[in-house]
Amino acid sequence: MYALARSILFRLDAETAHGYALSALDLAHRLKLAARLGGARVDDPVELMGLRFPNRVGLAAGLDKNADHLDALGALGFGFVEVGTVTPRPQEGNPKPRLFRLPEQAAIINRMGFNNAGIDHLVAQVKKSRFDGVIGINIGKNLTTPVEQAVDDYLVCLEKAHAHAHYVTVNISSPNTPGLRNLQFGEHLDALLGTLREAGSRLDQQAGRRVPLAVKIAPDMTPEEVGMVAASISANGIDAVIATNTTVSRDAVAGLAHADEQGGLSGRPVFEPSNAVIRELRRHLPEMPIVGVGGIDSGEAAMAKVASGADLVQLYSGFIYRGPALVGECAKALKTARG
Repeated sequence: MYALARSILFRLDAETAHGYALSALDLAHRLKLAARLGGARVDDPVELMGLRFPNRVGLAAGLDKNADHLDALGALGFGFVEVGTVTPRPQEGNPKPRLFRLPEQAAIINRMGFNNAGIDHLVAQVKKSRFDGVIGINIGKNLTTPVEQAVDDYLVCLEKAHAHAHYVTVNISSPNTPGLRNLQFGEHLDALLGTLREAGSRLDQQAGRRVPLAVKIAPDMTPEEVGMVAASISANGIDAVIATNTTVSRDAVAGLAHADEQGGLSGRPVFEPSNAVIRELRRHLPEMPIVGVGGIDSGEAAMAKVASGADLVQLYSGFIYRGPALVGECAKALKTARG
């Protein structure tokens, strides 16, 4: 059934199709049909970051930026859903077109630019949600905020999200906000993470509950750079790392239609680069929870991500190409692999 729906949706502009698909999913959820699309949620609980995940398959940030579709997406069998990236103030993002399919490689290029309705809207949507899995809120900075003042935007989002998130992800790896990836290295990273960890601990104490902090990193790093990032993450008391965001490399899609579009490339071409980063992270951070994301389009790919060192996985592009059935397929594969 999804193959037929996809054939229709793929005739439309990618961003238009994205909106229609989410609206259709909302309708299916109101009619109590959404659960049938993904099947019953696989029961494969695991405890990480002090949280209990119903299973190890999550939805990556970016698909539901405003948490407008949280319940409908959650009904597809995900153990956790990450919403955002959200910024303090609403922003339109980059000019359209800004989302492109590369079906020959089951890939997507996006340069959305953190288009979102702002943290207040997202929090209001999360508060209304009935999703009983783990909810992550992915936070970023507004385009007009100088990189030197980025921490102020992250603090605004952290303080507003804290009471409503199970965990908060600090996105410093999108290639679509100028200068953002500079925050991944050296003193910039230490200053950002140290400030956020201090604020998070204060909020934890006030609330009487701990909200873990995760950091999402890029795949476009050398092993030495991954080691430096890992050292900063560990030194600043961060609870988990999400590896990885999209890549700016075009080696795997050279010559294909849209391959030269600016933005981040996701899907099958980022599978091995993200696995390489995960393996290097695991070498430096043997005990830290790692969420593996990038190019998972089958149960076998999910198992390979875990074999590389991930504890949890997230889907995005594979979910677009394969549909809701991929959620259960991956969750079942990971449960079987655990014995």
